[in-house]
This record gives sequence, C-alpha cells and structure tokens, in this order.
Amino acid sequence: MEFRQLVQHARTHAQRRSPETGRRLAAGQSPTALFITCADSRIVPSAITGAEPGSLFELRTAGNVIPEFNPHTASAEMATVEFAVVQLGVSEIVVCGHSHCGAVDALHADRRALTHLPTLMRWLAAHAPYRTGRPTPGLREEGREHVLAQLRALEAYPFVRDRIAAGELRTHGWFYDIETGEVSLCGADRFQPLQETVA
Repeated sequence: MEFRQLVQHARTHAQRRSPETGRRLAAGQSPTALFITCADSRIVPSAITGAEPGSLFELRTAGNVIPEFNPHTASAEMATVEFAVVQLGVSEIVVCGHSHCGAVDALHADRRALTHLPTLMRWLAAHAPYRTGRPTPGLREEGREHVLAQLRALEAYPFVRDRIAAGELRTHGWFYDIETGEVSLCGADRFQPLQETVA
C-alpha cells in the first residue's frame, strides 16, 4: 500500500466512524487485554483478534522483547505494562510472537551481521541472549521458545506476579504464523491450535 493511500484513508476516517463510537471512546478506556507483540508491520493485532477500538492495550517492541524488571530503572516497556496492569486493571495479557521474525533471526545470526544496526544489537543482547544452532524454516521453533522466554520475564514483574497469584490476571503465549495465518496457544507443554483450546 502506498503512503498516499494511507493518508487518504486517514482523511476519511472520521466519516466512517459513528458519533456514538467517538463518545464511548472519549469517555475513557477499559481494555480487556494487554497485547504485547512485535513491531513487525505484518502483525496487525486487531485483524488477528477482531478487536474493536478500546479492547486491546498494545505494546509493540522489536521482537516482542520484554525487558527484565528492574526497580532502579525505567523503560517504556516496563511503564506500559505497569499502566495496563495497575491503572487499567487488564485481566489478560497476551505475548504474541510470530514466524519469520527478524529479531529472532538476529538472535541466531552471527553478531557481525548486525553491525549496521548497533542499537538493535544492544537491545537484543541486553534482553534476549543469543542462541546457537541451525535455525528451523520460518524460525517457528525458535519463535515459540522466544515467546516462552518473554512470558517468564513478564511474570517476574512484581505487580504482574501478585495479580496472577490473586487470580485477577492471566498470561497467554501466542504464536502467529505469517505464512498460514494460524494462531497457536501455549498449553501446558506445547503450542497447539487456538481453536482446540478453551478460553
């Protein structure tokens, strides 16, 4: 899609939205879920979930990386999670990884291949250790393992851990296959098709 098409769509956005929707959204937000996913342009949370405006509080990072909680520092990622959990009181958090992920690929690549992306290299090195071994096609296995690692980091946030323990919050690991469009959910011991699970 060309940029001019995006601009034209933005120009007519207000005409396509009902006044009732505008009033509802202006009154405040009460999203059901915090949806953490990659900044990859091929991932569109509302298209995947069918969510309407106001349903998802989104956090997008390179490689859907969630930094470890550190009480002595602040980051946009930590602040966003805190706001969603503590202020908005979301009851669900989804960490959604995907196949063909450039960040996951970088975690398996020779570090010298990232010298032209020094900021990305530092971000990944700080929050997602490099792996060894030959990547699988589409990086599906590696991407699923990456989702689990991010879930572990998220669940160590004190305010996340406390609300999980109180039964007020659930976390979910999802994996989106770009090629097929299928979404799988991390079950007790494996990722399985979303349609086979019970919410």
